[in-house]
Amino acid sequence: MNYLNLLWNLYQLKRNAGRGREDIKRVREKKLRKLLAYAYDNSAYYHRVFEEAGITGNQISTMPLSAFPVLDKQLLMEHFDELVTVPDLKQEELRRFDEQESTDQKRFKDSYHVVHSSGSTGTPGYFVYDETAWSQMLLGIIRAALWDMSMPQILKLLHHGPRIVYIAATDGRYGGAMAVSDGIEGVRADQLFLDVKTPLAEWVRQIKEFGPNMVVGYPSAVKILGELVENGDVELDVFRVVSCGEPLGASLRSYLEETFESDVVNIYGASESLALGVETSHEEGMYLFDDLNYIEVENGEMYLTCLYNYVQPLIRYRISDKLVLAEPDKDSSYPFTRAGNIMGRNEDLMWFEDGRGARDFLHPLVVEGFCLEGLLDYQFRQLDEQSFEMLAEVSDRKRIQEIQSEMIREMRQILKEKHLEYVDFFIRFVEEIRPDSRTGKKPLIVA
Repeated sequence: MNYLNLLWNLYQLKRNAGRGREDIKRVREKKLRKLLAYAYDNSAYYHRVFEEAGITGNQISTMPLSAFPVLDKQLLMEHFDELVTVPDLKQEELRRFDEQESTDQKRFKDSYHVVHSSGSTGTPGYFVYDETAWSQMLLGIIRAALWDMSMPQILKLLHHGPRIVYIAATDGRYGGAMAVSDGIEGVRADQLFLDVKTPLAEWVRQIKEFGPNMVVGYPSAVKILGELVENGDVELDVFRVVSCGEPLGASLRSYLEETFESDVVNIYGASESLALGVETSHEEGMYLFDDLNYIEVENGEMYLTCLYNYVQPLIRYRISDKLVLAEPDKDSSYPFTRAGNIMGRNEDLMWFEDGRGARDFLHPLVVEGFCLEGLLDYQFRQLDEQSFEMLAEVSDRKRIQEIQSEMIREMRQILKEKHLEYVDFFIRFVEEIRPDSRTGKKPLIVA
């Protein structure tokens, strides 16, 4: 996106935060009806399931959203090729692209941004954005990261040149890493990417050399940076910390605010729509971006309709996060739906220590792309400061030996990259790995 166009479009999107609640609901409704009609006319899957639900083309503009059929990950994967609205998107081609091409080649067929989702809910899935949808999402991400800043303040910041460090899993098609990279590039900021599997000593060296004034990343990883600051290993002067990719609890928010002496902004997103909402204080709660998404909660289930992705329409898509919605009251700062009790995956880390007192960690998302044929799911259980156990669920127990050999090979490579060769690990095959009853997701690390 052209820099001046980005600034103008950002200004237009930011104006929505100053609108009235009824204006926002009208914007959302208009976008919803346009998306529903487009999906009916251009997606074989939606045309069929709408009519099976008794919804004809003439009724799309009047039927309540709750009358439309629900979509989930399994249905999306089963009907991917007929659900998308363009003929050159095929799920098997996407799989080959993901397996064979480096992540540096960001766009599939030079046209589509592909986000790889896996790990917490089983089989890998793909979420595809064309350039228009990706640009709209990036605007939502940038608006969230610079929340509560006026356009003059933003222009002043960009003029001086922000220096942003991003700490997360950065070596795969993770939506957060791709969006942050493109967003930073879009606002012409300097950037440093720190992968969570990089040794801590290298973190210290690179951060000292780069000198960031803004920190973005998984809250569990940013907390480690905060501990480096507390211990005097690095000195930082940052004006903002942006948390994304994991839930941010109240106590961790307070720790980050105190340690970095800066504002902390928490962005809520998912592979299905990377810009879902923003939170700037625990007391005020999360504001959901009603101008980009339509979120429903029924009987404790969350359903997402992404209002800007026409290539892969997601209509009433079930997401396993748990939240409670509330209409903004007259004292609310913004006209957006408020959400409380957001519970998604909130991982611990596995910390290890060698015999000389040196410590380092493994972040669960380092192995989120750990996809082997026949390996259905996996979890980790730390045993002590120098060992862990890996639980594995397979589709064919006759292939256990083959799968085990490949798991050992890949895990040894991960430990080598992290300088944790001294850590022992064991693999135990189990019948089933079940999701957490509260969050609906399968934690990668269990007590």
